[in-house]
Amino acid sequence: MSEVKWIKITTDMFDNRKIKHLRKLPDGNSIVLIWVMLITLAGRCNAGGIVFLTENIPYTPKLLADELDFSENTVTLALDALQQLGMIQTDGFLTITNWNEYQNVDGMERIREQNRLRKQRQREREQLLLAEDAMSRDVSRDVTQQNKNKNKKENKNKKESTDGSRNRFTPPTLEEVTAYCKERHNNVDPQKFFDYYSEGEWKDGKGNPVRSWKQKVLTWERENGSPRPKNDPRTAQNYSQRTYSNDLVDLFNDTEDI
Repeated sequence: MSEVKWIKITTDMFDNRKIKHLRKLPDGNSIVLIWVMLITLAGRCNAGGIVFLTENIPYTPKLLADELDFSENTVTLALDALQQLGMIQTDGFLTITNWNEYQNVDGMERIREQNRLRKQRQREREQLLLAEDAMSRDVSRDVTQQNKNKNKKENKNKKESTDGSRNRFTPPTLEEVTAYCKERHNNVDPQKFFDYYSEGEWKDGKGNPVRSWKQKVLTWERENGSPRPKNDPRTAQNYSQRTYSNDLVDLFNDTEDI
């Protein structure tokens, strides 16, 4: 228990009959002072009015004389007088009779209530801080997850966009067709090829969108059946004549509809 910092003494204390009697005794004023000092010691011990040196060591007249700075005879006289008037009890430990009369009960209750409310507010603040900390962690975790989902979605859209761009057919220009036919040294008419597919919105004979215009050039080259010019460097003495296996011809036939 916390130490009691005050005791209650009424302003008419010296009008009390017991106090008047004590003052008339030999060394009476010292006895009254010892009485007040005993009350303050009881408050310091804060044990329901019990006065002791320690919880296991009671005060003796000699110890009290040393504590209160009075002679042992004066202390003994005071203890006898106080006990005869029923103001103290000496049953092993010295005890102030009717200790509650010297305590401000209302004030103590008010202090206890204030302490209780203070501790309650402290607990509420601690709980609020814990709740805010938990909420902050939850918000941070949600934001992190949202960012992950957003990045995943953006990466997916980027991949889809890249794949779409890769697979999207872009019609060639007449110049590109001409250059490829020259590279192939074939007898495909670039203008005729270009006009044919341009007018058909780059769809084959079956109405399917063209996916590889170069593959269509190869198909035209094969169906035309004209040999490459003799001055084709690939047919010179150091080069073997290109031939197509039946498997490759079948592959061309299968890819024509692409």
